[in-house]
Amino acid sequence: MDELIEPAGKDISATALCNAALGDLSGQVVVPVYDRDRMTPGIVHIGVGNFHRAHLAWYVHRLMQRGDATDWAIIGAGVMKNDQAMRQLLLTQDCLTTLIELDPDGGQATEIIGPMLDYLPVEADNAALIRTMSDPQIRIVSMTITEGGYFIDPKTGGLDTTHPDIRHDAENPATPRTAFGAMVAALRLRRDSGTGPFTGLCCDNLQGNGAILRQTVVGLTRLSDPDLADWIDSHCSFPNSMVDCIVPATGPRERQLARTIGVDDAAPVTHENFRQWVIEDDFCAGRPDWDLVGAEFSGQVHQYETRKIRILNGGHQILANIGELMGLDTISQTMDTPLINALFRKVQQEEIAPHVPHMPGVTALDYLKTINRRFANPAIVDTVRRVAFDGSARHVGFLLPSVRDGLAASTPVSGLALVEALWARMCAGTREDGSRIEANDPMWGMLTTMASKAKQDPLIWLQMTQIYGELASSTRFATAFEEWLTGIYRDGVEATVRRYINQSLLP
Repeated sequence: MDELIEPAGKDISATALCNAALGDLSGQVVVPVYDRDRMTPGIVHIGVGNFHRAHLAWYVHRLMQRGDATDWAIIGAGVMKNDQAMRQLLLTQDCLTTLIELDPDGGQATEIIGPMLDYLPVEADNAALIRTMSDPQIRIVSMTITEGGYFIDPKTGGLDTTHPDIRHDAENPATPRTAFGAMVAALRLRRDSGTGPFTGLCCDNLQGNGAILRQTVVGLTRLSDPDLADWIDSHCSFPNSMVDCIVPATGPRERQLARTIGVDDAAPVTHENFRQWVIEDDFCAGRPDWDLVGAEFSGQVHQYETRKIRILNGGHQILANIGELMGLDTISQTMDTPLINALFRKVQQEEIAPHVPHMPGVTALDYLKTINRRFANPAIVDTVRRVAFDGSARHVGFLLPSVRDGLAASTPVSGLALVEALWARMCAGTREDGSRIEANDPMWGMLTTMASKAKQDPLIWLQMTQIYGELASSTRFATAFEEWLTGIYRDGVEATVRRYINQSLLP
């Protein structure tokens, strides 16, 4: 979740970021060497947050720095009202972004990237977005819209055709509300004009994210135009991809850091000194040669996805919920807290890593060591609040698959049950010191209601079938969850977590 906060007072020594200032800034930071006036668009990206600008946009920029891919410039887009704020900020600075890489030893490297050409108006009917995606120059439509944004029915795993936005787009295909409805409208125009298909590229942390994007687009189309749905399914491609880079939200600290470097950027991006992108090589209308600048085209995306989602994204949830309850601010602080660090290591080693595939030359425990170092990086001010956002989607995608694997393999799930109990306690809306936790989930109202009831009857929490599905009927998992949540309310978070840590490996 990217946060945009109004800038504080400006540092008069910093140069306002824009095209005209790049020459002045070139002596202070790395700037684009390509002629931005000669770029032509090839990609529309929906959801121009910090992660996109530090990841996909960076890979395009690196190719352009080599003199390549100038016909793959990015046009930004958004379908939510809050996208308008980012649009205004980026247009003011000619769609340039300052990227600040922070390593654990205190070093930093700064560069200005410029592969983005424009940011489309944010409109209720998405007319500009539809028009642009139907342009023959556009060959890839990519997106980062959060894991919970794909209208997945939690019971079936298919498209939730009952959602009001999906119903609206099915009944009003020319004036859609959603990004997917806009894609359908554009693909209809492309088919009818003979322009041909484009590739839909999901960059969200979802297992099989390309398959999920296909399901949403094709499933939505089938509700109103089965022939078009068949055409999209046959002609468009939706490659799965694994994306990885820790990118905190932007606030006053990040803006001041950019000014200290000499750049007055309204929306700078800080990120760790690690990036990975593994993609299936399935692009129906061509693609940039991202492998020349560090991306990997592979047929093993599923294995990479599983490892990253279970250990990194699942690990983030282990840390964030207890960190919020204990009043900590950042992920690095949670790793520096012995109790939380011990919880993280025990759950990962005993209940998550055993179900993660080994990749060539890197065991799951080797990968976990890398994640430990990345999470402990104090230079990355990644807030507990940002990481804990949208737990109703992130627990489903990042933690519960490990629970199911453990149950199927008859291996321990007690620690994962404790993590779920900590989330339930967090959703009660107060920390251990009694301070209030502000709403931090699209389903916060329901979660707080259920958490309040679960204080007296813990198993009520597991009755949220849209989150837990059949897990409530697992006696082993439900019993452990009930024990841990009861203990949290009776003895407190720290005493309960310490009791788990002191347990030997369960049979």
